[in-house]
Amino acid sequence: MIHFFGNQNSKIFAVQATKELSTETISKLMAFWQPTKNRTSIIRCFFCWPRAAMITPWSTNAVEITQNMGVTGIIRIEEFQASDRISKILTQ
Repeated sequence: MIHFFGNQNSKIFAVQATKELSTETISKLMAFWQPTKNRTSIIRCFFCWPRAAMITPWSTNAVEITQNMGVTGIIRIEEFQASDRISKILTQ
């Protein structure tokens, strides 16, 4: 299960978990990054991200930090940056 946090116009964090995140877990994650839980399943922006098969060192550190916070069941966290460049290319 993948959950999205953040602002869909600038930066999104994709959190892959083994189960549905509890309200307490979501609160802890929101305190960690200060993002908002993205309740929509549609994201209307273009993002740059690492390759799907490649887990970044940032992800490994972020998951370890959440484990130290007492959050369990998180497999991977990746950061996605919004890209104006792709939007401009596609609208030309």
